[in-house]
Amino acid sequence: MSNNAAAQFTPPSLLLTTIGLSLATFMQVLDTTIANVALPTISGNLGVSYEQGTWVITSFAVSNAIALPLTGWLSRRFGEVKLFIWATLLFVLASFLCGIAQSMPELVGFRVLQGVVAGPLYPMTQTLLIAVYPPAKRGMALALLAMVTVVAPIAGPILGGWITDSYSWPWIFFINVPIGLFAAAVVRQQMRTRPVVTSRQPMDYIGLLTLIIGVGALQVVLDKGNDLDWFESSFIIVGSLISVVFLAVFVIWELTDRHPVVNLRLFVHRNFRVGTIVLVGGYAGFFGINLILPQWLQTQMGYTATWAGLAVAPIGLLPVIMSPFVGKYAHRFDLRVLAGLAFLAIGTSCYMRAGFTSEVDFQHVALVQLFMGIGVALFFMPTLSILLSDLPPHQIADGSGLATFLRTLGGSFAASLTTWIWIRRADQHHAYLSENISQFDPATRHTLEQLGGASPQSYAQLEQILNGQAYMMSTVDYFTLMTWVFAGLILLVWFAKPPFTAKAGPASAGH
Repeated sequence: MSNNAAAQFTPPSLLLTTIGLSLATFMQVLDTTIANVALPTISGNLGVSYEQGTWVITSFAVSNAIALPLTGWLSRRFGEVKLFIWATLLFVLASFLCGIAQSMPELVGFRVLQGVVAGPLYPMTQTLLIAVYPPAKRGMALALLAMVTVVAPIAGPILGGWITDSYSWPWIFFINVPIGLFAAAVVRQQMRTRPVVTSRQPMDYIGLLTLIIGVGALQVVLDKGNDLDWFESSFIIVGSLISVVFLAVFVIWELTDRHPVVNLRLFVHRNFRVGTIVLVGGYAGFFGINLILPQWLQTQMGYTATWAGLAVAPIGLLPVIMSPFVGKYAHRFDLRVLAGLAFLAIGTSCYMRAGFTSEVDFQHVALVQLFMGIGVALFFMPTLSILLSDLPPHQIADGSGLATFLRTLGGSFAASLTTWIWIRRADQHHAYLSENISQFDPATRHTLEQLGGASPQSYAQLEQILNGQAYMMSTVDYFTLMTWVFAGLILLVWFAKPPFTAKAGPASAGH
């Protein structure tokens, strides 16, 4: 849209359009976190283990990541407004189907659909906001969009917990229906006169097919590995071979095709390599932390879904306050310093959690989350600016899209690996603690007497105590590991090479 066309929007029309576009992104980002605190309830209601319940998270994330590279081709083929409206309406339909799912396979299938149709929502929101605002006010529009992407993860755990406790888990999906319908109707009405420019460009079908099969097989291996005892299972072996073969073909094809669905040639640029690694690594760690914490609080610490959401939510408060200042003043500093401070803050918060005991109170958990928010506020803008800093101007859009794709994929893989590490370490600790449990052991007999004697109920209580201690030790192990991961990222970011020119433009808002 030209500057003249942008100027044709009256203030009320511009406000309505901004609300409609922002609500769609809010709805999509909200769905990345709203299910986290509801997982124990969903798993219990559908009769599956917690580990199987995480498929609700990973299925959405991996399908969303795979759909992201298609956004550019779809927008050129069908038009930006039409793509936004159809993606929003299909997201509404998928959300409704998730709410009426009666089994875990049904819910996972509908979450895959939801993730696929959600792919274009954020990129199209960003594109259309830039189009409707005059150049002088585009920074304000993108700052608003960035604010939406920060507020949604705060609201997700609180809203998800409250809905789960007060109503039932399907309503965490049903709430998308009125929001999505309103957003689609507003944008259709306000942008009906926008010129539609379409073009037919070749689609990299081989690249897309190998990406879907390779990444899909890898995600299935990660999700099912622990249940099937990893490489003791022929299913896992075959799945791993399929993933390796198709991903190898994908990489070779994308490096040689004239119109790749994912432009892997960008990795020849040093800052793009370093920036993408620290972005994906940092986001994967952040995603895993905020997946495990509410599960531990609910399953082992006796929190309701609402209180678990309230304990996790403070992580978003400081980013809301700090993000505008980071965007305004970041250019005055070496971006490696800002990114390093982000990893230091997140790593320090992990170190604090590694000192948790089963006696930790709500205030302590919430304060550590609040402190971690400093790192989140400093994380996105510097890492995105670093990875885009040495790309030619015509490759900025490709670089931003590839980084977003890999970041989303990293979050999906992190969900599977984090759950596996947490449960596996808990099993190991449980086995170790159980070695000394015997009716002939004086300490065991003393504990049983305190629990009411050597009755089945007392043994059940003892097992519950052992299980709680095993998961507490596993949680400490996990946060100790994450402390070292973020320490490594502090060092890694210094391999980037200045200058970090401000080429990121709109992408810098891409939380």
